Amino acid sequence: MSKMRFFALQELSNRQPLEVNAPSNRLSDYYGSHVFDRKKMQEYLPKEAYRTVVDAIEKGTPISREVADLIANGMKSWAKSLNVTHYTHWFQPLTDATAEKHDGFIEFGEGGEVIERFSGKLLIQQEPDASSFPNGGIRNTFEARGYTAWDVTSPAFVVDTTLCIPTIFISYTGEALDYKTPLLKALAAVDKAATDICQLFDKNITRVYANLGWEQEYFLVDSALYNARPDLCLTGRTLMGHSSAKDQQLEDHYFGSIPPRVTAFMKDLEIECHKLGIPIKTRHNEVAPNQFEFAPIFENCNLANDHNQLVMDLMKRIARKHQFSVLLHEKPFSGVNGSGKHNNWSLCTDTGINLFAPGRNPKGNMLFLTFLVNALMMVYKNQNLLRASIMSASNSYRLGANEAPPAILSCFLGKQLSATLDEIVRQVGDEKMTPEEKTTLKLGIGRIPEILLDTTDRNRTSPFAFTGNRFEFRAAGSSSNCAASMIVINAAMANQLNEFRLAVEKLMEEGVGKDEAIFRILKETIIASEPIRFEGDGYSEEWKIEAEKRGLSNICHVPEALTHYADEPSKKVLIGEKIFNETELACRLEVELEKYTMKVQIESRVLGDLAINHIIPIAVAYQNRLLENLCALKEVFDREEYEVLSADRKELIREISHRITSIKILVKEMIEARKVANRIVSHKEKAFAYEESVRPYLEEIRDHIDHLEMEVDDEIWPLPKYRELLFTK
Repeated sequence: MSKMRFFALQELSNRQPLEVNAPSNRLSDYYGSHVFDRKKMQEYLPKEAYRTVVDAIEKGTPISREVADLIANGMKSWAKSLNVTHYTHWFQPLTDATAEKHDGFIEFGEGGEVIERFSGKLLIQQEPDASSFPNGGIRNTFEARGYTAWDVTSPAFVVDTTLCIPTIFISYTGEALDYKTPLLKALAAVDKAATDICQLFDKNITRVYANLGWEQEYFLVDSALYNARPDLCLTGRTLMGHSSAKDQQLEDHYFGSIPPRVTAFMKDLEIECHKLGIPIKTRHNEVAPNQFEFAPIFENCNLANDHNQLVMDLMKRIARKHQFSVLLHEKPFSGVNGSGKHNNWSLCTDTGINLFAPGRNPKGNMLFLTFLVNALMMVYKNQNLLRASIMSASNSYRLGANEAPPAILSCFLGKQLSATLDEIVRQVGDEKMTPEEKTTLKLGIGRIPEILLDTTDRNRTSPFAFTGNRFEFRAAGSSSNCAASMIVINAAMANQLNEFRLAVEKLMEEGVGKDEAIFRILKETIIASEPIRFEGDGYSEEWKIEAEKRGLSNICHVPEALTHYADEPSKKVLIGEKIFNETELACRLEVELEKYTMKVQIESRVLGDLAINHIIPIAVAYQNRLLENLCALKEVFDREEYEVLSADRKELIREISHRITSIKILVKEMIEARKVANRIVSHKEKAFAYEESVRPYLEEIRDHIDHLEMEVDDEIWPLPKYRELLFTK
């Protein structure tokens, strides 16, 4: 056994769960203790400053420089009570990670003495280097200036000894360089569009909020084993590894008893989350061995997204304390379930109505149906854009395999709710409805709560499933920023609702009554969106054929899927709703294509290195041992016995030789394909070249290495195997 693998396995025997003690037995005693929430604002801010912050959060009113100074001083005083020494503008660049630059409160006073100061200017805006973050050509390397600006709607928080201030990140010329800026614009767009629709039903509704409840799946691997796998360290997934004889076949891990070491990690993480006001509620074993899940209570979409980004960072930090490494890659292990990040999305009014939940009367149910049907139409019209928002090099390994939804976008409602929509189509005529038709229809609509009490079974193969009072977008990957899909969903919903409202208003201008106009446009929308409704098995070959007949796209080619970010239907949504301008959208696509290329390039380099420098030398060494054994057999036995006894060894030597030769040839060809692709200037063409000419080699080379793993003596195999990675607690 190689030294690296030997010592990694030796370390495991010494692992013990860490003792984790909560600051108090009562959650309420420390929940939100590290968040500058409204309660602490009232304590540390003058009344005028507090009222100004609340108005800025609720009404979007500006904050003056003088008030900003008061807020900054109060925020610093609170932070100092937690022994904070530094502050940072915490933002979300296009790297799929968060970014922060820490500055101390230290300054020189007028007499040259050292003082601690934090001004409103430093709170509201800072100037980090914009050229070193992904920008899609918006910034040149020699043009470094960019700005972070305080997002007052997301509260400041403390991690360790640093005050973190959530911010947007834009270039010197004003273009968005992050996820938060377009997310805030998309949330504002859906707020206005949804409120306008609600006003047709209830004039008391003045705001609509998008809510998000994310479910974070992940794997835990012992840190010693993780460090002994260069592919895991450098790419986040195993580029090679034969399946374990036992993995998830028995389904005995799902919802099983959580191992003590993992429980200690989870408890520690929950405590830190609760201090930061993150409402983590659910934890459990997932399907694959060593796979787990966290989920919080629903929150406002912007805050929920910030919390998810913070949780992913906390997971990595806290896992190290427990001698674990967290794997957020969508498919770290071949042959077992990958990890997703299910985005549960809903719209709620300022009067407390969930727009995706049935009402208490026909009027409330009409409001529910209006938003339900428009959500269906939104997915149908924007299926390519939705897919682009979740497509990546890592997530493409997961889609359509082991309970992950396929790349074909469809919506699941359940047979009974689908039947209700079909009944509306049948009953609503093209001409003016009779009073009897209206009464019959309203009675049918009134039965919706009863229908939904008989809960329809969930469809785990559906990418966009209705689950009673929300839609669950199951296609997003575990490592992704929730904002990527939430930007698209909310912007597309805003666009669809605006079109629906204009169609209704046009009929009303022609003299059609409001209710009847809504019924007619609902019918048209139900009929038009029918192809996106699917109740069956999303994995079946029959569905692929049926989806094609319905005009639904099925794009598994990652760069091709990404290019739909900038096609005309997508521009109508993203530029039409003022989420991006032309430059921002083009650059955003360039960033995604470049990220894809770099990830495949890194995997190719890592696999080539491991194959040539780790696997082949071990295979050759084992082959030499077999050859020595053959020579020894020849000396001991006569020719006839030798031929019988040596046959299997000769066959194994030939097999190993074939694998070694094949790996060498394929690695060389892969390197040449990479060189050709690297000479391409166009980001799109380069990404296509990596997808079509480089990426296929990864699986071909892996196949030969995985066979060698089963042929070479386990004692000398250099890397921890799946049975060790997946079954250590």
